[in-house]
This record gives sequence, structure tokens and C-alpha cells, in this order.
Amino acid sequence: MRARDLAVPFPTISRTDPVLAAARLLAANNLPGLIVVDDAGRPVTVLGGTQVLRLVIPGYCREDPTLARMIDEPSADVFLRGAEGRTVADLLPHERVEPPVVEPQATVLEVAAVMAQKRIPLVAVATRGGPMIGGITLDALLDRMLGTA
Repeated sequence: MRARDLAVPFPTISRTDPVLAAARLLAANNLPGLIVVDDAGRPVTVLGGTQVLRLVIPGYCREDPTLARMIDEPSADVFLRGAEGRTVADLLPHERVEPPVVEPQATVLEVAAVMAQKRIPLVAVATRGGPMIGGITLDALLDRMLGTA
């Protein structure tokens, strides 16, 4: 089986999309991450759900999670407002990082190796320099590898 056989249509976002829209897309579709594409539909990077979460959680709570315990629930709901006006570009690394992308003819083991190397539960499938064909999640990959799909 090849990556093209495992790839499924996958929601994408752009650098200019609001962070809150990215968070809503993650939640509404129960996704492990989001594929960021450029204007031509080419994958730029993959953001794990925790990367999106980092931007909507106050820095002091990320540095010391025990401080989060001091915030009551109604106040905790307000922390999402801190992400208003921020875009996906704010989540991206400043230096260029090779995105977790595999070519359509990649084997299941190649897909697994890219996920393991990049430490992300999602890869994009695209021809070199071409638009995205789809995405492969860790769940789908493990189902295939374990013969449960």
C-alpha cells in the first residue's frame, strides 16, 4: 500500500487564518493537527493540535501548569480571548523547517518514519512542489499497519 491509497481529503488552513478558526477546525473535526498550505495549495507545514493550544493558553500557565489551578472556570473560559487577532502565522517557526510531507508513492513504512522523525501525528501527501493530495493521520496509519482497517 502506498501513501496515495491511505491519503484522505483533509481540511487545510492558511497562514492568514485566525488562530481561533484553526482551534475550531481542530475541535469540530476531532483532528490531531492541521495542514497549513500556501496560496497554491502546497503544504507549508503541519501544526499539531498542541501547537495551536499553546497559543491560546496564557504563557504563565504553560510555564507553570499549577498556576492554572488558581484560575476559576468562568475566568478560564476568557483566556481564549487572548488569541483574538492572532493568525496561524503566529504559530509557525521563524526558521524554515521541512514540512512532514510524503510523496504519493511513499510506502507505509516511509510514512511512519516521517511521522516519527517529525514527532507529529499527521502527514500531508503531495507531489514534490505540487498541491496537496490529502492527509494521513497516525490513527489511519496504525489501523493499516495493525491490519484493523
